[in-house]
Amino acid sequence: MSVLTVPSPWKIRDRTLTWGSRTYLMGVLNVTPDSFSDGGQFNTVERAVAQARHLVHHGTDILDIGGQSTRPGAESISRTEELERVIPVIEAIRRDDDDTLAQAIISVDTTRSSVARAAVKAGADIVNDISAGTYDNGMLSTVADLGVPIMIMHLRGTPITMQQRTDYHDLVGEIHEFLQHQIEAAIAVGVKPSKIAVDPGLGFAKTSAQSLELLRQLSRFRDLGRPLLVGPSRKSFIGWILDQPDPQQRVWGTAAACCAAIAGGADIIRVHDGAEMHDVCRVADAVWRGTY
Repeated sequence: MSVLTVPSPWKIRDRTLTWGSRTYLMGVLNVTPDSFSDGGQFNTVERAVAQARHLVHHGTDILDIGGQSTRPGAESISRTEELERVIPVIEAIRRDDDDTLAQAIISVDTTRSSVARAAVKAGADIVNDISAGTYDNGMLSTVADLGVPIMIMHLRGTPITMQQRTDYHDLVGEIHEFLQHQIEAAIAVGVKPSKIAVDPGLGFAKTSAQSLELLRQLSRFRDLGRPLLVGPSRKSFIGWILDQPDPQQRVWGTAAACCAAIAGGADIIRVHDGAEMHDVCRVADAVWRGTY
């Protein structure tokens, strides 16, 4: 029987993320007009900063700021437009008078190396790339040069095409193989092994049934030896189960999915409803990690 290695802690700003000690919350901050559940809600600097303040004061550990919608069918925007959406928000957070907000851990949700570089220069701490470095050949080497952690996710195709690419012979095995390959690719160009997290990509080139199967089998990704990020929040598989077309009405379903993810060994949960999911994580951690 193999012994699983606990991933090395991440030291970011004045905090240490100690994997296995508790579940960390990543709060979604989409500064877009067209994201699937909150498009247009936070697409001004003032509203984005207000939401960021709400999240960090209600238990969110990482703010995940993205300017490009990745919902199924989303069109790609220009690099300039993405920069114009993301960078002012990061800069505004960093200069805010609220010390808790100004010192928040920030990840930038992007597939472009140039945006990642500009975001880190502006104050971001982590790169969250849904393409795992496959959309931009310079991403992994850029992250290595910047010396920041990267979160790599599994998908197939693009947001426009991904839901036509859900034919797997071995769902978990193929995703595991892809993530292992991208971990090795990142390390090969100089990314420190301890600075890589993995995400199986619920809902990205996955049917609803496949997303549920991934939740059931999350523990199979533990042997990758990396922090495990899971993003179930408000996703279509929850709407499918609940017959709920409105993503903002999927909070209770998200809570159940978060519990399943934590039971399966998730280290980070990416959510929209920070305060509610903070309570969920505290109870789930008490049950499965014995932390209370």
